[in-house]
Amino acid sequence: MSDWLAGCRALVVGAGSGIGRAVVDAYLAEGAQVAVLERDPAKCDALREAVPQVPVVAGDATTRAANDEAVAAAVAAFGGLDVLVSCVGVFDFYRGVRDLDALDDAFAEVFAEVFAVNVKSCLHGVRAALPHLAPGASVILTESTSAYHPGRGGVLYVSSKYAVRGLVTALAAELAPDVRVNGVAPGGTLHTDLRGPRSLGLEGRRLADTPDREQELRARTPLGVALSGTDHAGSYVFLASPRARGITGDVLHSDGGIAVRT
Repeated sequence: MSDWLAGCRALVVGAGSGIGRAVVDAYLAEGAQVAVLERDPAKCDALREAVPQVPVVAGDATTRAANDEAVAAAVAAFGGLDVLVSCVGVFDFYRGVRDLDALDDAFAEVFAEVFAVNVKSCLHGVRAALPHLAPGASVILTESTSAYHPGRGGVLYVSSKYAVRGLVTALAAELAPDVRVNGVAPGGTLHTDLRGPRSLGLEGRRLADTPDREQELRARTPLGVALSGTDHAGSYVFLASPRARGITGDVLHSDGGIAVRT
């Protein structure tokens, strides 16, 4: 513990597993007060048991109501907010544009779900938090290496993460000088609970269950690393901390150096 976030009041959206859960642990270890929004009731129960000091709101981050409730819980507990983190996501399992033809009438539903989870949730979170963010506050959105390098997702996932990349730029310009807005672009992650869209019947399929996942991740990175949520969490700590007070509209690439190879 180094107290990088001492006195910081944070809300982490999508905090029940994977990167979001690791961010909660890292923020608590660095001295922050943390509240969370999580859709899965079982994950909410696990959070309440593991970190009873953390206010936990069960709700769907794609709705304004759930974000309002989570912000209200954080403000009631802490008196305000200094950091908003979004770690919500859904994956399309590499479906290309030709694969979309097979969806027929389901295309609109699939498109709406992917963009609601990956993009609209971020906007709802920012809109709900903004009136309560203290001067100098930080918003951190989870982008993806797929927004910078091809082949890391299908056409819907990649385009939705490009949209998050755009949100970081647009919000950073709009909310300066009072609020900093940055992104973290993780590469492939071990033990993630990132799943497919319900509209495709893939809500039970997890990216982490891909055969030989760790070996594949090591092979794709110049550093030869297979990163976990804990590895990524340090980037979220830095961007939330006063040490990053001069950084906005930018992104940290926690991806093992993929850009070196592409």
